[in-house]
Amino acid sequence: MDRIKYCAGRILRAAVTMSIVLSAVFLLLRLLPTEGYFGERTDAISPQVREQVLKELGLRDPWYVQLGAFWSRLLRGDLGKSLVLRRGVDVMEIISSKAAVSFRFGLASLLIEKLAGIPMGVLMARYRGRFFDRLGSGFVLLVSAIPGIVYYLLIQLGGSNLLGIGMLYTRGDIRTCILPLISLSLGGTASTAMWMRRYMADQMNMDYVRLARAKGMTSGQVSFRHVLRNAIIPMAQSLPSSIMFTISGSLYIESLYSIPGMGGLLITAIRRGDNPLVQALVLLYSAMSIAGLLLGDLLMAMLDPRIRLAGEPAG
Repeated sequence: MDRIKYCAGRILRAAVTMSIVLSAVFLLLRLLPTEGYFGERTDAISPQVREQVLKELGLRDPWYVQLGAFWSRLLRGDLGKSLVLRRGVDVMEIISSKAAVSFRFGLASLLIEKLAGIPMGVLMARYRGRFFDRLGSGFVLLVSAIPGIVYYLLIQLGGSNLLGIGMLYTRGDIRTCILPLISLSLGGTASTAMWMRRYMADQMNMDYVRLARAKGMTSGQVSFRHVLRNAIIPMAQSLPSSIMFTISGSLYIESLYSIPGMGGLLITAIRRGDNPLVQALVLLYSAMSIAGLLLGDLLMAMLDPRIRLAGEPAG
């Protein structure tokens, strides 16, 4: 019961946070140039007609009136219609056709970075100071030191020549997914390995490890039966940052590889000045970031029994 109350409280706090963030994002997006509400016909529209259209759209109303209208539309699932890319089409219809592609790439990259980063961090911690630890630390340092945009291009150019595959994504050709997934998961793999090594190293200095070794358990048994189980719990905290890193990386990578997802759509919408579509995508990315933070918080509460729940007496 206490755990349910704790989760309900976290969800309520996340809902309040999301409401504040979405409202702030909406008001900030009101600062966008109004040309984005007229598509590509801006020069052909007289100032009088332009002002009349802005009034009809409610953009000349006080900010609190606009905010109330926004929430009224949002609760009905209405985020407006595209004005440039697909004029007159609901932005949610446009986004839904792209979201599936982005989610597939995002989930695949998260899976790759965890499956590669966690074992790497475990081996680095187990062989601290030896060759594998130095090799892994060099990889983490290299990825952290080089700007993402640089190694994205290096992977695209070098990988296409080395593997003999196209530089751009092609629907139906799974080989063209390899380079985007490597680009999207590389930074997260380095981060996961670094934190896993640190958590493993911290656990190896605990008293229960010394006791287990004193009872005759081998280093491998201690590492995988006890240390790994306790070190994997804090990794739930890295889930929100992994999600946000994947979101931010997808904005550039989807455009770089011509992937028909939400990231490339946002870049195109900004370039073309499609304000309603830009607004909907920014709001969606904000909501995804907050949902990632909530998911990490709830996972920590479920996995770590040491967390004191609301209303539960201290130990």
